[in-house]
Amino acid sequence: MLVSLILITISFRGPSSGVAHGIESAGATVLRPFEVAAERIARPFRDVYGYFAGLVHVKRENERLKEEVTRLRQQALQGGTALEQLTRLQALLRFIDSPVFPRDYQPVSTRVISFASEFDQRVVIAAGSDHGIRNETPVITSGGLVGSVTRVTGSSALVTLLTDENSAVQAYDPDTRAVGLVRHGQGEGSLVLDKVTKDKNVEVGDIIVTLGTRSAQYPSLFPRGIPIGVVTSVGQSDSSLWKQIQIDPFVDFSSLDAVTALITGKRIPKAP
Repeated sequence: MLVSLILITISFRGPSSGVAHGIESAGATVLRPFEVAAERIARPFRDVYGYFAGLVHVKRENERLKEEVTRLRQQALQGGTALEQLTRLQALLRFIDSPVFPRDYQPVSTRVISFASEFDQRVVIAAGSDHGIRNETPVITSGGLVGSVTRVTGSSALVTLLTDENSAVQAYDPDTRAVGLVRHGQGEGSLVLDKVTKDKNVEVGDIIVTLGTRSAQYPSLFPRGIPIGVVTSVGQSDSSLWKQIQIDPFVDFSSLDAVTALITGKRIPKAP
């Protein structure tokens, strides 16, 4: 080590044509063939290592891509199956495309100019066909469903409330998927959810909303998801096929002042 340090010091401090540099040059010349031979011997091993390393990386990437293709293929098959099932179910239900709320609806806000009474559950609003309102147009408030238009003129319309004995709307419980018909109840302003089978576990406190499905046999006049009321009692008897479900409506039908009519340009089919 001492000799090496002395030679390095002499090499740096000595002139470029000195004895030390001559010895260094001679040594490099002598060792050059060995360096070239070592390089030639080592090169194939480096090439082989690089080849196998690249091959391992390519195999891993290939496996990853295969897994990705398998996953995407499964998703495509599931999507195709779901679409096929939907098409088949729509055909079985004789499904007709219905307006979608709020995309297919335009709100027309207006005031109530004639109020309901205990004996007449209808009101008159200050907007009519001049504003796009027509028969069967749904009418709501910020609280929920009010009813639908049953007669219309150019500047006004008659709205039959949900509490009228002739009113009925398809509705369901989003928590239990129980489907039935909301009708007027026994007391003033009260409602019931009728035609719900006993196997449905509807509970007090459940929110009832419009069903909004559309079929040629049971056309719905209302968009899906409009709030109607909250379940206040649930009962059933051995002699009845249906549950007895009482609903407290969100809308105060005794103090209607301003309402909104939902206008749609899409055709609403009629029941045969």
